[in-house]
Amino acid sequence: MVRKTEAGRLVAHLAAVAFVGCVLTAVQFQAVLIALFTGRAAALVAVLVAGPALGMASLAALATSVRTFVPLTRRARGRWAWAAGVYACGTAGAVAAVAANLRDDGLHLTVPLYPWGGLCYALGAAFFLPGTRTRLATLAAAALLAAGGSYLAWDAAQPPTLTEWLTANGVDRGLLRVGQPPSGYALEDVGASESAFGATYARPGAPDLHLSVERSGHDTRRTDARGCPVPFGETIHCADDGDGRQLVTYEGGYARRELRLRRNGLVHTVTFQGSGRAGLSAARHLLTTLRPATDAELAPLLDRPMRS
Repeated sequence: MVRKTEAGRLVAHLAAVAFVGCVLTAVQFQAVLIALFTGRAAALVAVLVAGPALGMASLAALATSVRTFVPLTRRARGRWAWAAGVYACGTAGAVAAVAANLRDDGLHLTVPLYPWGGLCYALGAAFFLPGTRTRLATLAAAALLAAGGSYLAWDAAQPPTLTEWLTANGVDRGLLRVGQPPSGYALEDVGASESAFGATYARPGAPDLHLSVERSGHDTRRTDARGCPVPFGETIHCADDGDGRQLVTYEGGYARRELRLRRNGLVHTVTFQGSGRAGLSAARHLLTTLRPATDAELAPLLDRPMRS
């Protein structure tokens, strides 16, 4: 019964340290962010000085409740040494977690940082418990957590696969279609969203060709019975181009032509400038050779932002 009581007190002690560590991690992290946001060196220095003092004072007050089974805390000097050691372990763990989650676009996983800091504080407190086995077990647990955290940080830092990128961004895979580049053209760039896919084909000395693929009905512009856009501030001409294609010519401030092909619930549109036959012939070639895009052709998507 005595051993069960002691074990319960130890667990309660470590849980209390973990709770205090979690709070300290959250407060100090937010204080540092605010100080950095103000851009004032004095504010950052004040936080870095006041934070450790407040943290160790809180832990030293907590140490008074464990004097019966943590010999170091039986004297005032020992309680401060215990508080400094626990604070150092917890803060080092939190700082390591922040460093591991830094990315080019900012800090990831800020919320799990707080319980992780609390856990590191608890490990620091466990190291001061009497008994060689206890200390060895604490060191083993710390090493295991460090290894696991390092692996998770390494895994999170790896670039996403194409499948992961498409899934995270909710891309409709049915829209990922491209055409064979016309003579002299090359596929230069691609872009994708939940509702549309686009590809740009470039040729030196010639206007680019822009292919877009959307689901039928996604374009909410008004159209007439032939599917020709209703003019709104510009002149629009539509003509049948054969084989199910429709040629739309826009005249006005931004003169351009669109060659459209509606097939299998998708609307494929090639947009190009100029009134010559070369651009129209190239657009026809793209729509004639449509096929699913390969992973290599979609690789530029990985350079674009991915939702968390």
